[in-house]
Amino acid sequence: MNFKSANEILDFAIQKEEEAARLYKDLAATLNRPDMKEVFESFAKEEMGHKAKLIEVKSGERMISAEKKIFDLKIGDSLVDVKPSPNLDYQHALIFAMKAEKAAYKLYNDLAQATDDENLKNLFLGLAQEEAKHKLRFEIEYDDQILTEN
Repeated sequence: MNFKSANEILDFAIQKEEEAARLYKDLAATLNRPDMKEVFESFAKEEMGHKAKLIEVKSGERMISAEKKIFDLKIGDSLVDVKPSPNLDYQHALIFAMKAEKAAYKLYNDLAQATDDENLKNLFLGLAQEEAKHKLRFEIEYDDQILTEN
């Protein structure tokens, strides 16, 4: 990643949030379980909320600071990657979501390291922690619903 300005970084992050929202919305549409459909639709809305925050930051209307570090259960770290498909079961949907949130977390940490602007660095570290919260929610659900059943 080679960005020439803070605006380029923000544009990139806005695009990534749009992609994540679309991914969760598309995944929700393929799931048969209404509760999981609702979870993924909710995550799509959260990602659009991140996009809105980034747009506000870009326009100078808002600043975001880094939050406290979120605990990582690392459940998804050792699981095999899953691709979204219409026949995705609950377990595999959770694995897919954990992996996607981990990738978003890494992206924002990388963006934080790519800038010397302290405000942008704090913004990206804050967004990384938001993604870590999402991953933790999926890990807890996986632990409660999948690991305890086996």
